[in-house]
Amino acid sequence: MSDAADSTSTESSRRQRAYVAPPDRLITVPFVTVTVSAFAFFMYIGTLLPLIPLYIEGPLDGGEFGVGVNAAVFAVAAVVARPLLGRIADRYGRRVIMIGGAFIASTGGFGMSQISSLGALLGFRALTGIGEAAMFVGAATLIADLSPRHRRAEGASYFSVAVFTGLGVGPVFGEWLLDDTQFERTFVAAGCFAIAAGLIALFVPSRVVSPDAQTGDDVVEPDAPPRRGIGKYVHPAAVFPGTVLALGVGGLTSFFLFIPDFSRTVGLGSSGGLFLVYSVVSVLIRIFGATLPERLGPRRAVTMALGFFVIGLVIVGTFATAPSLWVGAVFIGLGAAFNYPSLMALTVNRVSDADRAVAISSFTMFFEIGSAVSGLFVGALAQLVSERSAFFAGAAMCVVGIWVLRTKVVPLSPATDQVDYIAPGAA
Repeated sequence: MSDAADSTSTESSRRQRAYVAPPDRLITVPFVTVTVSAFAFFMYIGTLLPLIPLYIEGPLDGGEFGVGVNAAVFAVAAVVARPLLGRIADRYGRRVIMIGGAFIASTGGFGMSQISSLGALLGFRALTGIGEAAMFVGAATLIADLSPRHRRAEGASYFSVAVFTGLGVGPVFGEWLLDDTQFERTFVAAGCFAIAAGLIALFVPSRVVSPDAQTGDDVVEPDAPPRRGIGKYVHPAAVFPGTVLALGVGGLTSFFLFIPDFSRTVGLGSSGGLFLVYSVVSVLIRIFGATLPERLGPRRAVTMALGFFVIGLVIVGTFATAPSLWVGAVFIGLGAAFNYPSLMALTVNRVSDADRAVAISSFTMFFEIGSAVSGLFVGALAQLVSERSAFFAGAAMCVVGIWVLRTKVVPLSPATDQVDYIAPGAA
């Protein structure tokens, strides 16, 4: 009885210290602060995108497979960390893991500026992966906490503007500062962005009383049994949407890993412009079409996203010319605009406030699962066959993703011709 009273008292105390999100408003000061912090952090990640493959294939002489292993190490470290991060976010608040993640990730950038072997670089990439996982779980959970239920896909779209702007502008900055040979200063500059993200995160709320909690829409499936075993760490609601996300990320990873080197083989001076085009297309759609994912629904929106990825990757792999890379980058940007927001909203809207951090941690873990599996696979394929074959392999993953989406995640009900959602384990 005493333990229950203490638990109730603790929860009440947390709510008194929490930020109360307006139930009828999406854009607030905390929302903007989280988004700005995320932008600074993904400037760090974006700066590394062209830098690391070039460093591995150049000074470290690690080859295409080394590039793939680098992606896998980053991803596996993040996957291992994510289940714990969701529980930390619930216990200690979202702000703690945003700040800690940013500072942990910064050590990767600073450390890589001083190494001369692939093994050492992989160690710092693991730290970066853990930091990225923490930062993203904290920020994405806060955005979901702050968003009214019916505007969650819109909120995820606006938040992802910061992510994709950083991923687009960062490579341009990185290529410019690198100037082909200045790796050390570029790694250090990247680390400074991560530090800035952590400092901005000092001003985000640690806890939020969400609009759902205020309107009574919080409880989902109140009679559901408690999650046990692996279900404590990987939320069932995230499994099928996350699988589709992982397959789409697999296609995107093949583009990210090999465009920096491939662009130089077809006569471009750098890949920075390609990353910028991809990012600008995605950002413009997410700003001016932020409500499109909710209007289209996840079935159509994500099918379009994965279809655009397929088209872009096939164009790049088939024609292998400078103009084809620019066209491919446009299609990759179109796909990126629709993929994440719909799947995220589909996952978050099926869980309660109490489960939200674990569900988001579980869902975003599939970013890294997709990166790890595809990084090893397409890296080996590029080493053994060619870089062009890696783009076709990425397109094939997206085709599988469309099948999983339309048969397992949001199939049409035979009786009503309407979209259903199949939860993992449902019969």
